[in-house]
Amino acid sequence: MANFKYSANGLALTEKFEGLRLDAYQDSVGVWTIGYGHTGPDVHPALTITQEQAEILLAADIAWAAACVNKAVKSSINQNQFDALVDFTFNLGCASLVQSSLLRLVNAGDFAGAAQQFLRWNKAKGQVLRGLTLRRQAEMDLFNTPVVQPMTTGAHLEAAAGSPGRARKTAPRKARARTSGKTSTAGKTAKTAKKKTARKRSSKS
Repeated sequence: MANFKYSANGLALTEKFEGLRLDAYQDSVGVWTIGYGHTGPDVHPALTITQEQAEILLAADIAWAAACVNKAVKSSINQNQFDALVDFTFNLGCASLVQSSLLRLVNAGDFAGAAQQFLRWNKAKGQVLRGLTLRRQAEMDLFNTPVVQPMTTGAHLEAAAGSPGRARKTAPRKARARTSGKTSTAGKTAKTAKKKTARKRSSKS
């Protein structure tokens, strides 16, 4: 059993595909809907709500969808996989998830196979709908997106200290090489000067 909360990233996906309608309307299969895709016996023709009410309904609907996924999933999943499954469940219902090959493959740990199942759920009354196809594709992409773990403080410090440390080790060697070269040249100059002085003294005597 999973134990996740729906993330802001998942919520943005749901809001994008549901859209916001403050007046009741019939969806692609004739179900009366309002707000962010809210359906139920409380939705009827001529019903109007405020945006605040729409957000309250959305939070309640997300809660049951998230609870369904948390209860149904038995394997170890990540946040992105959970979010994709919640949006799928929010759109299609808990029964659709529970009875699906998608869930069976998720629980078997076959995430590559499970990802491909999203695209099979793009029909309404037997007809392929572009909106559903785009939504299933977005869910599949999210499901397949790895969750990147941030570097720890220690790792940041180690990475930051690595390059300067190597530079410091190299710098003294170069400095010693340059110093050594200067000393050698100075020594040759001194020896030449002594020889010239000796020749001059010899010629005077």
